[in-house]
Amino acid sequence: MNFSLNMTALYTIIRKEIIRVLRIWIQTILPPVITMSLYFIIFGSLIGSRIGKMGGYDYMQYIAPGLIMMSVITNSYGNVVSSFFGAKYGRHIEEMIISPMSSAIIIIGHVAGGVLRGLLVGMLVTIVALGFTDLQVKYPLITFSIVVLTSVVFSLAGFINALFAKNFDDIAIVPTFILAPLTYLGGVFYSISLLPEFWQTVSKANPILYMVNAFRFGMLGSSDISITYAYSIIIFFVFFLFILSFLLFNRGVGIRE
Repeated sequence: MNFSLNMTALYTIIRKEIIRVLRIWIQTILPPVITMSLYFIIFGSLIGSRIGKMGGYDYMQYIAPGLIMMSVITNSYGNVVSSFFGAKYGRHIEEMIISPMSSAIIIIGHVAGGVLRGLLVGMLVTIVALGFTDLQVKYPLITFSIVVLTSVVFSLAGFINALFAKNFDDIAIVPTFILAPLTYLGGVFYSISLLPEFWQTVSKANPILYMVNAFRFGMLGSSDISITYAYSIIIFFVFFLFILSFLLFNRGVGIRE
């Protein structure tokens, strides 16, 4: 399949993903924005006023980057896992497999859809955050690159989850029992410098910690983690998860069973 046909196939998948997200925006866009607004009201306005400063910033300013990143992570993941599993469940994916479309294009197309939804929700949550606190982006390039790379990581993770899922209950297990705890323990609401040394070491095993702190560094200029190390971890997961997705998809895991 030549380059132009591959690009046409990629455009078609991305267009399908965008239409799917926008057509049911009441389910895909509105709920996370409302949820994050409640986080800002409860943790920022009510609890934050009692906590005071965190990392040298008002508590609302401190948690805003983490909440934005949390919305990007959950929506990127959720978009791909639901979209690809829906295609697998409805047997639409078999039509893609027998077409001249390459496996890489199928993966990239679904991941791009997840990234676009993640960025859209993240942008809307940022607008909501501006209604509660003063946000300034100190390093725009770092901020944008981190949010895109993180979105890619969790879109790929959602793709892998969808491959292994056998029913709709399976696609809810990982977000509920793995993704949510890791996100809450990823330094969204607190600085790990407040933890005892042992728990700081344990926290550093959580990849979301590096993503949240790198994003916070891009916005506020403050981080508990080395920004270079954070980039290394995130880029490693991008390549690792893409290769794993490609190998599993080519072997027909979860599709030809």
